[in-house]
Amino acid sequence: MKKVISFIFFAQLTVALFAQQTIDSINLKSLEYNTKTYFWLQIIDNGLSQPVSVPVIIVKGKFDGPVLGLTAAIHGNELNGIKVIQELLNDVNTDQLKGTIIAIPGLNAISINQDRRRYVDEEDLNRNFPGKANGNRSQQYVWGINQKILSKINYLVDMHTASFGRINSLYVRADMSNDTIKKMALLQDADIILNSKGLPSAGVSSGSRTMRAEAMLKGIPTITVEYGNPQIYQHDMIDRGVAGIKKILNWLNMHDFTTTNYEKALYCKKSYWLYVDEGGLLEVPVELKQVVEKDEIVGILRNPFGEVIKTYKSPEKGIIIGKSTNPVNISGGRIIHLGIIENINQ
Repeated sequence: MKKVISFIFFAQLTVALFAQQTIDSINLKSLEYNTKTYFWLQIIDNGLSQPVSVPVIIVKGKFDGPVLGLTAAIHGNELNGIKVIQELLNDVNTDQLKGTIIAIPGLNAISINQDRRRYVDEEDLNRNFPGKANGNRSQQYVWGINQKILSKINYLVDMHTASFGRINSLYVRADMSNDTIKKMALLQDADIILNSKGLPSAGVSSGSRTMRAEAMLKGIPTITVEYGNPQIYQHDMIDRGVAGIKKILNWLNMHDFTTTNYEKALYCKKSYWLYVDEGGLLEVPVELKQVVEKDEIVGILRNPFGEVIKTYKSPEKGIIIGKSTNPVNISGGRIIHLGIIENINQ
């Protein structure tokens, strides 16, 4: 009987340790200095009148300073960034920290649990900013992110990966005409830096924009970092991601980390995807980060009998930022994400 009672007590204690407070808003002034606090931040309600909340970790340093925002998995299959946040915060010493880190290791709370990329209404949350207080399901969720998270930060690193059926290098999207954003991008030691103002963004309808674009409109220097592939943890990507954020913390004089330098990134002035214009089974005979020449074969499309329907060639010299890994493609399927290289003064 004593053993049963002890087990019940231990189970209750374990639940209590991991039961974090649910809050409706972030109030940094209410938090003590030199603390690391875990919350559930309510964004919307579900169909059973229960809160749909995202995990929030707030690390408030011993001294005043900037507020750095870290967001991961606005698409539910982009998991590498979650682990980047967890590993980074394990190394942050609040005694040394000047300022505050607001980290969201799982921004799309519904889709992460369902192993899906898009939101419940099949909308891309990252194409629906600024959102609407009284809009549809995606718009209200995005509105909550906009009002409850973006309004609290001074700098933002938004963490992504490729989508299902594709793989990515470690690359950064950044407006390189902005000196602050340029510095944030260069500190990531990425494979590739893609110059991208974020306005307009690909796939965004009129009047809508990405979270990065929305943050930039609010005056928040923001970069998007693409950490490899979907629905897995890639430890090389995670390690490099942690190192990149540590370098930002050093540069902002928020912390003092010892970091390792990787090779300098290649700079791309623009990029675009190549698509198949017929359906079939696709092979992509090029590798990530490979520099391809004009007219080099980048895709071979076959029918089910193995006959070559069409070959696709690079329209110009460039570097492979991302590529398709799913052989099955209807017309309009992606082949490669091609970056056009340009020298930059780093």
